[in-house]
Amino acid sequence: MNEKDWELLITLYEEGTITNTAEKLYISQPALTYRIKQMEKTFQAKIISRGNKGVTFTNQGLYLVDYANKMIKELRKTIDEIKNIEGEVQGTLRLGVSSNFALYKLPLLLEGFLSQYPKVEVSLTTGWSSRILSKLQSEEVHVAILRGEHNWTGEQLILNEETLCVTSTDKVNIENLPKLNLIRYHTDFHLKNTIENWWKNKFTMPPQVSMEVDRIETCKELVRKGLGFGIFPSISLNEEDNFYTVDLEEDNKKILRKTWLLHRQELLELNVVNSFVRFIRNHYDV
Repeated sequence: MNEKDWELLITLYEEGTITNTAEKLYISQPALTYRIKQMEKTFQAKIISRGNKGVTFTNQGLYLVDYANKMIKELRKTIDEIKNIEGEVQGTLRLGVSSNFALYKLPLLLEGFLSQYPKVEVSLTTGWSSRILSKLQSEEVHVAILRGEHNWTGEQLILNEETLCVTSTDKVNIENLPKLNLIRYHTDFHLKNTIENWWKNKFTMPPQVSMEVDRIETCKELVRKGLGFGIFPSISLNEEDNFYTVDLEEDNKKILRKTWLLHRQELLELNVVNSFVRFIRNHYDV
């Protein structure tokens, strides 16, 4: 087995089908099937079973997936260490960032960081904070920038705290919200739970959800057209939006959403990680 075989097994396990795996790895289905058969021939064991709904890994196949994950981690670690020996800030920074932060804040930060360290390459993964935390825990990323609450025992810094806002094109009386159309967007569990708990503590009736969309920017555009109100983290709003906003409060205190920088202390021995963490700390003055 080689690196491509490890990647193939891991991707097939995650995707669950030959079709999706072939598309993701940009190879043909026959070529993928051939590689699996070659692995089965090498180990003299059946790795997967194919069915109408996808593939199922045998016990031997699951063992090989676990092996592949370990080997990928060791290879990445070896590459990092070799680059680090040279003393320069170079190599690949594996970065995981929550979707909203990536959309509104990350581009400017990366532009500044890479202008200082042009020999660094960034391998970026974005998504909901829960997914990024999982990748940090499995050592798929060096550093994570998450939002909301989390369970992490390593190094962690608060970069920012922001409010959550009822947002509309016109002035809104908070007490009248149950009578108005709410436009809702898909988001991570913690933000969704925070908003729902605030609503339950504030009102005795559920919101009147008129539209539900998959992206926060789609929701903002619908609110901009006067089709209803939304509840947004203030990171997603700026003066040019020209919205009317009211901060969410509980017990006369504003509800705040935190942004965190997370990493393992031992990874600061890598020049590329140390430099990025110092850059972020300086930027946010923490």
